[in-house]
Amino acid sequence: MLQGWIQISLTLLIVIATTPLLGRYMARVFMGKQTLLDPIINPLEKVIFAISGVRPQENLTGRQYAKELLCSNLIMAIFAYFILMLQGWLPLNPTGLDAPSWDLALHTTISFVTNTNQQHYSGETTFSYASQVFALGFLMFTSAATGLALGIAFIRGLTGRPLGNFYSDLIKAITRILLPISIIGGLLLIVAGVPETLAGPAIATTLEGATQVIARGPVAHFEIIKQLGENGGGFFGVNSAHPYENPNGFSNFLEMWAMISIPSALIYSYGIFANNRKQAWLVFWMVFVIFVFLIGVAAVGEFQGNPLVNSLLRGQPPNLEGKEVRFGWAQTALWAVMTTATMCGAVNGMHDSLMPTGGFTTLFNMFLQIIWGGQGTGTAYLFIYLILAVFLTGLMVGRTPEFLGRKIEKKEIVLASVILLVHPFAILIPWAIFFGFHSTLLGITNPGFHGVSQVVYEYASAAANNGSGFEGLIDDTLWWNLTTSISILAGRYIPITALLLLADSMSRKQLVPITTGTLRTDTRIFTGVTGGVILILGALTFFPVLVLGPIAEAFLIARVG
Repeated sequence: MLQGWIQISLTLLIVIATTPLLGRYMARVFMGKQTLLDPIINPLEKVIFAISGVRPQENLTGRQYAKELLCSNLIMAIFAYFILMLQGWLPLNPTGLDAPSWDLALHTTISFVTNTNQQHYSGETTFSYASQVFALGFLMFTSAATGLALGIAFIRGLTGRPLGNFYSDLIKAITRILLPISIIGGLLLIVAGVPETLAGPAIATTLEGATQVIARGPVAHFEIIKQLGENGGGFFGVNSAHPYENPNGFSNFLEMWAMISIPSALIYSYGIFANNRKQAWLVFWMVFVIFVFLIGVAAVGEFQGNPLVNSLLRGQPPNLEGKEVRFGWAQTALWAVMTTATMCGAVNGMHDSLMPTGGFTTLFNMFLQIIWGGQGTGTAYLFIYLILAVFLTGLMVGRTPEFLGRKIEKKEIVLASVILLVHPFAILIPWAIFFGFHSTLLGITNPGFHGVSQVVYEYASAAANNGSGFEGLIDDTLWWNLTTSISILAGRYIPITALLLLADSMSRKQLVPITTGTLRTDTRIFTGVTGGVILILGALTFFPVLVLGPIAEAFLIARVG
């Protein structure tokens, strides 16, 4: 038991140590300051800007920024969709795979272009190397860069700066952050044993004399951007539980650090933009405390195991069903909470096998979306809660709410409400429709309360752009492919548009002089109030679903056990 807690603690300490380093670097990149990579990247970016016609110094309005973001994503989606549908005619297809069904290809394209990477297929038996590299791998970089660009634009607007240029931010996010770290991380994964080859499957003869086909491919570079970009889509069907995606403890740690590094560091980057690192650290620790609490809840549940199973065995062994013994209960619990907290969605164990406490924490993360949240979007959502906390506390003391010296008025509150209300609508409406017709729509493979969690998890994963699932759901059907695609699109682009309009509105406001009556937002009291607002709003919105799912399941197991 002690070893497991030590592993969790060391991982979290390393995350804390690297947060200011990466956060400071990202701030310098997007503030146009000098960095160590300038001699290498500047000539490359000049060529890219010259060929594309992008004017990096041109500042866009919120509407213009949103328009360029949406148009670029649409074009990239069309490009990727045609690659998937034409993969049978393209090279790099050593196993001769045909095109998937139109609805699966559509769902996969929408899922990857939105940084969701929800997979209703098994990668090694569905998509060729060309599809995995040129379509899905390409979208892993661009979708992550899109989210990061949004987060930076939102921070700029919040701190009174022009929003910047979308294409410039997109290119910088790839060339200066995602690509350099991916190159180093990919090489480390190759050293750790992750394959990177265009050769076809290996043919092996087992000890019994049978023939075994072992899938492989260009996995290492795919794996690192999957984690770093919070994409989550695996090259293989079992994702990071596969020994070719995650062979040992070192690769497991590297992949966990990669998935949390940017969202945690972006909070620190905000502190530099706002010239208020104190507030950045307060917000960081608020999120960190909730994060650690949820890790504890999940880890304790997995260590204690299932009492129904424990009664048949001596002692109380950890719950190892559905887990890789290479990582055990502690690393699986930590990964499960981290992958849903960061909206990465990659798995190193099956979430369907988690105890009810693990199911509760993973769902709770996706309901809130801010611990630590998606690539760029999570930080933006976090400050939406800060704005709401300012509004509520302003009402209590009878003052016009202000944030960073700018008044929060009707327009900002309306946009903030839209951002937060889209999420439950995108989850609860299709969830309710499914249970109204579940006998004909099918898909559930778990009985009782766990089946309820299985369905709501699928839609929460889609709307939160997470992509993980309670595997076992029969989801490669027309119903699941289309309805989850709608939830993915609504959960991604409606909030993004509203965030950019809100940031644009904040950037145009005049500074209000600070007085003795000004509510300071860089205090422990206000940070605590914000934490309370986050938890209360999350509980009030989704508590009935949690009661019908993991909470009811936990009481049932405890009663029977």
